[in-house]
Amino acid sequence: MTIETRALRQQLESLSLVGLKHIPRRIPPQEIARPAAVVAVRAPAPAAAAANTERPKSKSTAADPAANALAILADRVKACTRCTELASKRTQTVFGVGDPHARIVFIGEAPGADEDARGEPFVGKAGQLLNQIITASRLAREELYICNILKCRPPGNRAPAEDECANCREYLDGQLAAINPEYIVCWGAVAAQNLLKSTLSIGKLRGKFFEYGRAKVLCTYHPSYLLRNPAAKKDVWQDMQFLMADMGVDLTSKP
Repeated sequence: MTIETRALRQQLESLSLVGLKHIPRRIPPQEIARPAAVVAVRAPAPAAAAANTERPKSKSTAADPAANALAILADRVKACTRCTELASKRTQTVFGVGDPHARIVFIGEAPGADEDARGEPFVGKAGQLLNQIITASRLAREELYICNILKCRPPGNRAPAEDECANCREYLDGQLAAINPEYIVCWGAVAAQNLLKSTLSIGKLRGKFFEYGRAKVLCTYHPSYLLRNPAAKKDVWQDMQFLMADMGVDLTSKP
């Protein structure tokens, strides 16, 4: 069985788990290679309109289908041994955290040492910088949902392998199907290229929206890249202004 066939079967199983009968639409790679032809950037919604589209508050898992679906997936991830090396060397899996009804989902690459120790994504130095970006964008971490492409730490924080990403894709698709966000932010090339099935660099994917299901997808640099290249912070800030403007929030004005 090929990696592509296995990933498709896993995605179908995951969508069935959360009660969906269709596959969320992704832009085909050949179209992503020509962003101008497929990217439709919508005008920012007025602030009042944005307020009317607030997602419902989180409920208890037992009474909340989205939270329940995420809990079921999290249990499956904890028992997952598809990637022998990752499963044998992890401290614990890092599934994801946040509001099951979040309007925005943040997707990173993979857990690092701090995340592997705590079982939560983005808690190391890169996570601290991400928190600053969240605050500056007039968001709160608890109103987002944050996860990674991989749910286990690659040894030595190496880049995820293609088959590892394919093995984990079922869980990522299941998370997004359960949450059904309005926006997705891909932090870094691994997240962007895997979600969109693209080979383009972040530099070419930035500054525009793509689609995944009903969600608008924005791609930007990973916080760990910003720690090594502080000059790129201005680019990320531009991306966040672009995102928030579409949500009806002008980050160029005072709160």
